[in-house]
Amino acid sequence: MDKEFLWVYTIIVFTKKQKKEEIILCAMFCGKKKKFLLNQAEALKLRNYLSNVVHTDAHNGPNGYPVRSLYFDSLSNRDFQEKEDGLELRRKFRLRVYSPDADFALFEMKQKQGPYQRKRSLRLSRREAQALIEGDYSVLLNSGSEFGQECHSIMEMWAYRPKTVAEYDRFAFIAPENSIRITFDSGIRANEVNFNMFDRNLVLNSVMSPFATVLEVKYNGFLLSYIKHMLLPVQKSELSVSKYCMARQIGCDYRF
Repeated sequence: MDKEFLWVYTIIVFTKKQKKEEIILCAMFCGKKKKFLLNQAEALKLRNYLSNVVHTDAHNGPNGYPVRSLYFDSLSNRDFQEKEDGLELRRKFRLRVYSPDADFALFEMKQKQGPYQRKRSLRLSRREAQALIEGDYSVLLNSGSEFGQECHSIMEMWAYRPKTVAEYDRFAFIAPENSIRITFDSGIRANEVNFNMFDRNLVLNSVMSPFATVLEVKYNGFLLSYIKHMLLPVQKSELSVSKYCMARQIGCDYRF
């Protein structure tokens, strides 16, 4: 059997009227992601190539757009350690905004199963997000979402706490086929002391060379050949790098 298969959950639903089982197949881990570390020249060259054949993200400005995330982890840094140990199955929780002035935030859980990944999100108001930052996880329990309740159970059971804020500048390209998304992330910076991600004046320290860029290629199923061909010059630098781990340079003495 091909190793690159879709992970499938079989859910058995019992109906009272029909008195029979219905089998529902749900592809849970269907996305794939590749990461590459580029120098400044490589990043600019590839961006120029892609701009001629792939649509740019509508949110891009002249230099892309900022992304700011607050990461949560257990008291024993369970998620960080699982990433460092290279566990096949792992997850992480984060709260994400695209501006400190935003009136909402996205609470997300990312799960990895080998080369496959799954991301689920819950939209929270600014007030709910601030409560989450302060350790009030009841906003997840009372969200009316099964996903929110699932996250509440995990975070309470493992005593999750805010650990670090990471911010970077992203320039993105999209292709509708196979939900392809290509992003260039640079200027990665972090703060492991102040977790108020809505602070306009949040002090952030660089955690990666200002001349380096992390390229991420996300897609479902398979990568189209013309995009794969454009990536050939950078294939040699594929790596497994986590912005969360990079942002834990002080708390976990991480070195990239």
